[in-house]
Amino acid sequence: MRDTENMKAVANLDVDFMGMIFYPRSKRYVSEVPSFRPSRQKLIGVFVNSPITDVVKTVETYGCDGIQLHGDETPEFVRSLKSTCNCLVIKAFQIAKAEDLQKTCQYENLCDYFLFDTATSSYGGSGESFDWSVLAEYQGKTPFLLSGGIGAESVERIKQFSHPQCVGIDINSKFEVSPAMKDVEKLRKFVHDTRDGLDYIEAWCNKT
Repeated sequence: MRDTENMKAVANLDVDFMGMIFYPRSKRYVSEVPSFRPSRQKLIGVFVNSPITDVVKTVETYGCDGIQLHGDETPEFVRSLKSTCNCLVIKAFQIAKAEDLQKTCQYENLCDYFLFDTATSSYGGSGESFDWSVLAEYQGKTPFLLSGGIGAESVERIKQFSHPQCVGIDINSKFEVSPAMKDVEKLRKFVHDTRDGLDYIEAWCNKT
């Protein structure tokens, strides 16, 4: 997100994180510090293969509470980043088949959360979903967020999905009226419908 009034409106919803994308090739790229900062939600900066010095500088400038790494960042990169920047770290992985989960092993005990997204030829943002059943093979100890083309039509599918390490849902493009601008009422309904009766979503709220 990047529009001040839109951020204010979303901040009134029962959401936990608010993302800002710092990938210059993204149509949602944030180039100016918004004049609003949420008091309840954590601000998460999204980066793709940025140098550590750039990540740290941006986190300080924008006051980010967390960092989401959506590129090809190595375990060594994450380890160095964690020692430099006192923020929670989310590492995104593109998932198409169960074998793709094996690469998470290198990042155990390095990240606060993983994010499982749809495999694409770029770095996310496809608006497409993947086969969540492959996540039954995930045996890691790091909790994860479920991502990839999740929209209002995904509510029942979300309610039927269960994994002990799934602690939240990551949403974006299917709730936009334009890049980085959220449809607040559509988002409000989705949050209400998905939180209703989902223990792991409530556990996610308690953690944050």
